[in-house]
Amino acid sequence: LPISQVSFGRSCPSPVAAEMPEEKRIDPADGSAYTFDELLAYYKGTYKKKELQAYWDTECKAVKGKGKAKAKSKVKAKPDAPEPKAKAKAKAKAKVKAEAASDAEEGGAKASSRLPRPRQLVQEMARREKDWHIGGVVYQVFVDRFAPSADFEKKKSLYPKEGTFHEWSELPKGGQLVESVGYYSNELAFWGGDLPSLTSKLDYVKDLGIDILYLQPITECYSNHKYDTSEYKKMDAQYGTDADYDTLVEKTHDKGMKLVLDMVFNHCGKRNPIVQEALADKDSPKRKFFFMGDEYKHGYKVWGCAPALVELALEEKALQKYLWQDKDSVVATWLKRGADGCRLDVASEVGLPLLASLTRAAHRHKRNSLVIGEVWAYSPHWTQSMDAVMSLHLGVLIYGLAEGTLPGPSAAQSISRMIADSSPREVLKCWIVISNHDMPRLASRLPDLKRRKFAQALQFTWPGCPLVYYGDELGLEGADDPLNRAPMPWDKATESNEMLQHTKMLVSIRRRNRALRIGNYRDLFASKLMAYIRTTDKVSEVVIVVANPTEEPVKEMVIIP
Repeated sequence: LPISQVSFGRSCPSPVAAEMPEEKRIDPADGSAYTFDELLAYYKGTYKKKELQAYWDTECKAVKGKGKAKAKSKVKAKPDAPEPKAKAKAKAKAKVKAEAASDAEEGGAKASSRLPRPRQLVQEMARREKDWHIGGVVYQVFVDRFAPSADFEKKKSLYPKEGTFHEWSELPKGGQLVESVGYYSNELAFWGGDLPSLTSKLDYVKDLGIDILYLQPITECYSNHKYDTSEYKKMDAQYGTDADYDTLVEKTHDKGMKLVLDMVFNHCGKRNPIVQEALADKDSPKRKFFFMGDEYKHGYKVWGCAPALVELALEEKALQKYLWQDKDSVVATWLKRGADGCRLDVASEVGLPLLASLTRAAHRHKRNSLVIGEVWAYSPHWTQSMDAVMSLHLGVLIYGLAEGTLPGPSAAQSISRMIADSSPREVLKCWIVISNHDMPRLASRLPDLKRRKFAQALQFTWPGCPLVYYGDELGLEGADDPLNRAPMPWDKATESNEMLQHTKMLVSIRRRNRALRIGNYRDLFASKLMAYIRTTDKVSEVVIVVANPTEEPVKEMVIIP
């Protein structure tokens, strides 16, 4: 707010005295002791003398006892006169610089108890705006189902012999276990999408207003979902050649978008050569990469009760070097090949120390790269080990509001608590997930279009990065896996598609309003509504959101502090 509208005290300003007291008082903004003249010198050009007098009278407590001696060592100004002008300016500059550095380390979480620091806030917002991890719109793509191949028939020899092939108009169905290979038949059903077909649709993706293109795994695997890695550094031939990948990277970047690749380090596929070597030779050093022995039914520890997935022993240092530490590691390889970041599958099962190690390595391999993890739990702690998380937690809150099981004020306060438990910057980097390949699609969870729009509006105005799962913007339906992995219905991508136009509208609103992308969040008191304010360093950019999660009209006063 303009300084004329800011109230610093709990009572009316007192008249300005003719002579200011020379006593020292504690400035609650930093806990240091100052005379009134020193305080006036520090805030010169920011606040008027009358405003500082009110602040001094109502908020600054007198120094008593031991605190007085401590205060003297903090402030070296003469007790009987104001500091020289040059010295005061130098001191103020040093103080602001130190606080800005402190805020940078804390992700901008620190806030003054009363007096805001305009310069500090401007610097923080500038830092956020330069950080591509913050505020972007994410688009998730399952390559096999996104766009039909130009010649599916020609490449069918690249797929497993147990695989089945489907027309683009067909919908996926549940399957039966194919015991000979340890996969369910729906995991071996292919629609033929590839990188060239995806590249041909980048104009559509960019026209949506997407900032980050996130691809589910593209490395060599046996299944269609490709979370069963066979070769970590080799692209799956079903999706194309290395040249096709290079073209995708180049055109994605040419359109101003970032590329994030899915990486699976909690487990790998049983056909991985490293697994086969370890199983064949009990003396192989690679056995330490896994949990192997006669105590396991299959000779190895499986992940998620799936015999085709072998759990990795990530505590093994040699395995860490192979996956992320070395200059030719898996993470380094793909980052150097043009990826801007990696999304870690089931990151919550990897562990905080290892995630922190991986994140540091990724930043070493490529400056400003992104490491984001799949975490279904509450995000604080996890965001201290990675750059961000895919926040399924925020998605749960959104559905609670849209389905009428979570009161609006509770949701608003929950986000404030989440920010307080981490930092504004950590929350701003999180991807807000309300639909993906592991949960029912938005249109199936919320068949009512009005409720669906309500949920999406929250997703695009909360702090964080809204994630759009391919096809959700077209109203594509699909319950649990595999129904939520249907092929993209391109025939619905028309100007008459109401959900598509609503998605574009929200992206446009977000682009026009800086506060929605990088701004601070504060919940506003309400008894039934969810009300919150998003702010930056500019008053003109304030955005106030009031959402009614009830079925009835609500009339109440919401106070904007």
